[in-house]
Amino acid sequence: MKRSKKITIGIISFFIIIAIIVVGRYSVGLYFKKKFSKRPPPGVIVEIIDNKNFSQTIESYCTSLSSKTISYKIKKNELLEPIKFDMLTKKGDIIAKLTNKNIYAPFAGVLGKRGISGSSLGSENTIILTLDDSRKVLCDLKIPEVYAAILKKNLKLKAKFSAYKNKTYEGIIQSVASRVDAQTRSILARAQIKNENSEIIPGSLLEIEILYNDKQSLSAPDTSIMYEGSKKFIYKIIEGNIIKKIEVKTGVRSLGNIEILDGLLKGDKIIAEGLTKVRPGMKIKPIIK
Repeated sequence: MKRSKKITIGIISFFIIIAIIVVGRYSVGLYFKKKFSKRPPPGVIVEIIDNKNFSQTIESYCTSLSSKTISYKIKKNELLEPIKFDMLTKKGDIIAKLTNKNIYAPFAGVLGKRGISGSSLGSENTIILTLDDSRKVLCDLKIPEVYAAILKKNLKLKAKFSAYKNKTYEGIIQSVASRVDAQTRSILARAQIKNENSEIIPGSLLEIEILYNDKQSLSAPDTSIMYEGSKKFIYKIIEGNIIKKIEVKTGVRSLGNIEILDGLLKGDKIIAEGLTKVRPGMKIKPIIK
């Protein structure tokens, strides 16, 4: 076979192989395009825009006090019966029977004792009997003077005690001092906190959040917000379950929600979770949480 004929056959074979590869790639592409074009829209968590409570907070700390407390100095050798400590006592109940008298509870509360050394009282025979009414506890707060225009009686507050980390106790500001402390530049406020199960022990350190500017506003979950520089966006669901990227203005945060000041209306549907699955103009499958 002549050399020129061999070269011609080689060139033709080369182009045939190239054509087979191109046709194969095109066929594979059509197959996958057809297959994946039928993929259903992604399912994402959807929430309906509605009003919720929002407020700003002042954070502080305080030491809890019993709303009522009284102490009695008792000689152990004068007791006729053992005292029932840590028991709820009603007003008028006998809390200690002594050789020469009985001691009656002036109010309802829990009996306890405070150990005093012999050197303090002159005798190791002496105990201090305490009666505390802790169904409502008090605490004194030092609030910076910058909040003078905000701080007022009956403001709501929330308290946390480290022994019960997942529990929140409700209360109010009972009174506010009429002047600023010139040394600390703070205002003294007394808080009253509900403690129905007597879980907060007098002397406990409490974390306090005073709520102010309480209002109802449109709310969206903070997981729905997309940040692009100084701007914020949300995916809104329009007709046909198509999503549209909307710029919004936001306010304060509260318990996983963020206040919507502009950009959405009550009743609008938005994507709350699953932002990475979607893009503007895409059709989605709404999942109501």
